[in-house]
Amino acid sequence: MHCPFCGAQDTRVTDSRLVAEGDQVRRRRQCADCGERFTTYETAELLMPRIIKSDGTREVFDEAKLRGGMLRALEKRPVSAESIEAAVERIRQSLRARGEREIHARDVGEEVMSALKRLDQVAYIRFASVYRSFQDIDEFRAEIDRLAQEPHFSPDNGHGGKAR
Repeated sequence: MHCPFCGAQDTRVTDSRLVAEGDQVRRRRQCADCGERFTTYETAELLMPRIIKSDGTREVFDEAKLRGGMLRALEKRPVSAESIEAAVERIRQSLRARGEREIHARDVGEEVMSALKRLDQVAYIRFASVYRSFQDIDEFRAEIDRLAQEPHFSPDNGHGGKAR
């Protein structure tokens, strides 16, 4: 692994841990030349289905785009980075497990909404307001009322949700 700071080829692993429910390996590394430390994540490379957008175009699944959308909704919310990474990995696994070569973008959006609902209700409402194009306060209120009718997750269930 090349050092991202100085480009040296000689880096060593100082610590390895399983993360994302055992689906990733987190490695702490240190450069032998400059001494800087950095983290890498290792996952199995499996083919992801292509995404069919609402206009009919197709694009390659982009994990960074998925993560970015979730991070925008979760901005300044009390959800750990590890919980977010685990949710991203669960979504990837769910999409891959369908066994389909192509998946509609709306199905990916529904997976994200489901994950955000478990992680943080405020983030869920933020994402839903954009994803479902809420037009006024009544649509927000209706979604909040629907959310209030569902059972809530306790903070210690591994999903980072809030108990009420």
